[in-house]
Amino acid sequence: MEALPSLRKALVILLLSFVAILDVSSSSSPDVVILNAERRIDLTSPIVRAYLSLKVQNAGTSEASEVLLAFPPTQAKRVALLKASIVEGKRKKKTHTPLSVNAIELPDTSNGAKLFSVSLLNPLKAGETALVEVLYILTHSLEPFPTEISQSESQFVYFRDSAIILSPHHIKEQTTYLKTPNNKVESFTRVDPTNRVGAELRYGGYEDRAPYSFSPIIVHFENNNPFAVVEELIREIEISHWGSIQITEHYELVHAGARHKGVFSRVEYQSKPSISGISSFRHLIAKLPPRAHSVYYRDEIGNISTSHLRVDNQKSELEIEPRYPLFGGWKSTFTIGYKLPLEDFLFESADGRRYLNYSFGCPLFETTVNKLTVKVVLPEGSSEPSAFVPFPVEQHVETSYSYLDVVGRTVVALEKKNVVPEHNSFFQVYYNFSPILMLAEPLMLVSTFLLFFTTYIAYLHMDLSLSKS
Repeated sequence: MEALPSLRKALVILLLSFVAILDVSSSSSPDVVILNAERRIDLTSPIVRAYLSLKVQNAGTSEASEVLLAFPPTQAKRVALLKASIVEGKRKKKTHTPLSVNAIELPDTSNGAKLFSVSLLNPLKAGETALVEVLYILTHSLEPFPTEISQSESQFVYFRDSAIILSPHHIKEQTTYLKTPNNKVESFTRVDPTNRVGAELRYGGYEDRAPYSFSPIIVHFENNNPFAVVEELIREIEISHWGSIQITEHYELVHAGARHKGVFSRVEYQSKPSISGISSFRHLIAKLPPRAHSVYYRDEIGNISTSHLRVDNQKSELEIEPRYPLFGGWKSTFTIGYKLPLEDFLFESADGRRYLNYSFGCPLFETTVNKLTVKVVLPEGSSEPSAFVPFPVEQHVETSYSYLDVVGRTVVALEKKNVVPEHNSFFQVYYNFSPILMLAEPLMLVSTFLLFFTTYIAYLHMDLSLSKS
């Protein structure tokens, strides 16, 4: 009789395990079929952007609540951003509703492919279809070849991918388009049918491709766009309730293209700007917030005067020129600083908390940031800080000290790797602050001066001379 409870417990555990296995197997959505897939890969800049349109259908009998995306392991490490949306309506009445995308792991994944699950807003019933659009951005995916070029040579790169869209779902029809910066395509892999018209390559259409089909391709083409990579960017946002926000950005910039070989000729560079150093950095554009003022641009030597600032009510653009042109493999370290009006970025929430609303990404145009750290320095006396960022970041709290500080200032630090221009989204940092604390530093100064003058007056009235007895 004592064995019956144990037997019942074992049966319950076995039943729960069976249900879990069914749940895992159903999460792979084996009944979802992709009726038509169109992929467009933009190779015109150092940052690769791919737009994927999927017309999916539930070919099974049970509801399907997700669509799976697959990436080769080497490519998955370079995915900086992955977004999906469901499209409803036609032509001008189209609406795009964002969908949740999460990385998942399944035991039966082919060739180590990394999977992401796109959760549908409404599960597809048997026979229903939906149109899902996906945007994914790849960094460090263009390999310079040759790896070294002289000052007068153009830069050529390799791009590696698959002519067949890697997918855990069966794809009935699919086509892939690749757009290069110009017509100078040295070579490309042919997977018939393959067609090239000017700067565009077309792979497909292909029909009835089994799940996890893969057909590697290599495209070798010219790309002289500046391969600007910020190895590390540290942005400090210091909030002062006395009327301004101070922004200080420290850059470690590198040209990540083909390395420069030979001797650099300044005369040739200036006399033949359209030929000499065509892939080098001549200048960079930083898009600053509107009404930015007190802007400076300097390095270890001092202020750099080769910069131009254009300010209006909509935006502020800072055109910066390094002290020397940057060729492949060359680096530059500099600092940009400016001030912003407090009322444009600091607000008060309904519950009385104050919050900063500011952009997260890098202001430099078409730049990849390997590591971005944003430090929000709150006024002394702030408490209960919390940050809300629209994508995953690492967060921690520090303490910094400035002039006239007693207990230090709370610093909310946000860190993210592999940052692209599409990460220029607003984030918020909430905190509590009592207005009476704004009087702390003025009272400290007044008390210090009062003590000094009191001591001085007392010293003047003291008779320290030795009198004769």
